[in-house]
Amino acid sequence: MNLPLTGKISQQGHLEIGGCDMVSLAKKFGTPLYVIDEKDVRENCHAYKNLFKSKYPNSDIVYASKALSAIGILKVIADEGLGVDVSSGGELYTAIKAGFSPKKIYFHGNNKSRHEIEEGLAASVGRFVVDNFDELKMLDEITVRTGKKTQVLIRVNPGIEAHTHEAIRTGQTDSKFGIPKTSVLEAIKMISAMRHVKYAGLHAHIGSQIFDAEGYLTEIDVLADLAKQSQEKLKIDTGEFNIGGGIGISYVDSDDPINIQDFASAITKKLKETITGLKLPIPKLVLEPGRSIVGRAGVTLYTVGHVKDIPGIRKYVIVDGGMSDNPRPMLYGAKYQFVLADNMNAKNAEKVTVAGRFCESGDVLAKDVELPELEKGRLLAVLCTGAYNYSMSSNYNRVTRPAMIIVKDGKAKLIVKRETYEDITRNDIK
Repeated sequence: MNLPLTGKISQQGHLEIGGCDMVSLAKKFGTPLYVIDEKDVRENCHAYKNLFKSKYPNSDIVYASKALSAIGILKVIADEGLGVDVSSGGELYTAIKAGFSPKKIYFHGNNKSRHEIEEGLAASVGRFVVDNFDELKMLDEITVRTGKKTQVLIRVNPGIEAHTHEAIRTGQTDSKFGIPKTSVLEAIKMISAMRHVKYAGLHAHIGSQIFDAEGYLTEIDVLADLAKQSQEKLKIDTGEFNIGGGIGISYVDSDDPINIQDFASAITKKLKETITGLKLPIPKLVLEPGRSIVGRAGVTLYTVGHVKDIPGIRKYVIVDGGMSDNPRPMLYGAKYQFVLADNMNAKNAEKVTVAGRFCESGDVLAKDVELPELEKGRLLAVLCTGAYNYSMSSNYNRVTRPAMIIVKDGKAKLIVKRETYEDITRNDIK
């Protein structure tokens, strides 16, 4: 059972996280409800930062905020000393509101608008991660006009097919992301002629929910080869290797991701050997984990509504949320573990399909899963929902988004209020 770090069964048989009873929290804050274990988030930040620093001192960990971007979460991560990567003006604004130093912000995005680039320059972000030549030209033009200086990483399309679902692969040759390997030297040369834009290094990202280090080791070879070509052909050194993020977590018992310690050992060993072999200057190593920092820390609580039994076909358990607060099962068949939060000791008794409340036949959170006997009013918890649930949520059917709380040492703090009808009609014009 993939509970958050502080998750356990209370004496009452309830699910407890951060010293807080989930049944009590559901009564106080309502459902659906996102719950985040603060200690879990902090421990994952510690593990990444300390392990990589111990094995490769010139390294930085930068949180991929697309996984979960809310001021209350980002404050915790900023407090742990991590940087943050953002991919829109909204994520940039949130990161600054959360207290991140602009110098620790990496601005991503494969189609940054002119306005977003201006916002990033005005904030003096530490790095722009340039995705294409049009963006590079626009960045140059804006810096000349404004007199603002900046440093850039070139996002490389490394041509690596990571072992993960095709919807969350990003490094294959046929990808909307990055500059092809064959054009990277052209981009470096172009930057070298710019007055206010400085080449800082290379970036690549091969995908998400990846279970082993193999693709990353190949990625290091690709970046190192490009750095060597830049050194030999352009006399320009590469100061930073950013290998992105994407390490997976265990959603269900059959998932077997590499642990952070083994990952750190494999990556740092490969980088040191490769740099030494090619006689390159020692670069800064940057990683951008997201899911593996917040994924396990999150749990979503639902209240069971109707139970619909179609004899000989299927038994549906319908909850008060679904695809608008967790679209991942519908988008690409993501699987989760479910527990009965108000009776954790109950034995599985039947096979059911957990469906949402929305007007789509595909609004199914889990198909044919073994669960205890359920009835109207029971409290169901879905584990490992800290990443890409709130951040991908919507107002489909004009349903309000859930509240989010963070728990620690027996205290629960509201960090995202539940939306109201007024919230979802705020921008409507009569």
